[in-house]
Amino acid sequence: MEKNSAFVYTIANQKGGVGKTTTAVNLAAFIAARKARVLIVDADPQSNATSSLGVQLGDGDLSLYDVIINKVPLSEIIRPTTRERLFLAPASPELAAAEVELVQLFARESVLQKALQPVRNNYNFILIDTPPSLGLLTVNALTASDDGVIIPVQCEYLALEGLTQLIHTIDLVQESLNPNLHVAGLVMTMYDSRTNLAADVVQEVREHFPDQIFKTIIPRNVRLSEAPSYGEDILAYAPDSIGCKAYRVLTEELLSRVRHQVASP
Repeated sequence: MEKNSAFVYTIANQKGGVGKTTTAVNLAAFIAARKARVLIVDADPQSNATSSLGVQLGDGDLSLYDVIINKVPLSEIIRPTTRERLFLAPASPELAAAEVELVQLFARESVLQKALQPVRNNYNFILIDTPPSLGLLTVNALTASDDGVIIPVQCEYLALEGLTQLIHTIDLVQESLNPNLHVAGLVMTMYDSRTNLAADVVQEVREHFPDQIFKTIIPRNVRLSEAPSYGEDILAYAPDSIGCKAYRVLTEELLSRVRHQVASP
């Protein structure tokens, strides 16, 4: 699985509460556990990936806001996490202001892409967690993602609502800003095997996106919900849980796709 610089993926869905941060943090943890160097970029002003990894910023601590608006080098804000080989570029609530301030900047859609360039050779994978919107922070993440978008989709009624808009945004970014951008995969999350609805939703998404949907389905699991409050990924918090087992299999599936991608001419 050789590549000159990191594989860069964005985790995106403008609907909130679908498992974006859970997917970003736990994919990163399992990839790091496979001896790869991984960087999570928290591009969400809610800072959920930051707190999920046990990082609390103090007064004066730099965050992604300083990188995007004040041109601080990304390397100056990156910090280690409790998991070996897993690093974080943290977010802070002031990142919400960047959404407005970016409007005034030249090449505003490419600020994050340019910030990542000097550090890409330091990591094997970079995962960008995004806010529940299709604003400039998400567009910046999409512009920076040479290896595609991973879209968590909750197994609930109207799951496909909004996906059309997200796919349209991805297409626009691909046409205008990032020719390498594509849908790397859809992950069905919060699956409840006790309901017919969940199975129906999975089938519906599979019919619309037969080539992109991951086979692995993430179940609704209390341990997955609890882990962030302890500042731990699921591998550290509950290694025997069904949520942990699901993300382990999802990671293997993603890495298999990566190997196939690298092997393809």
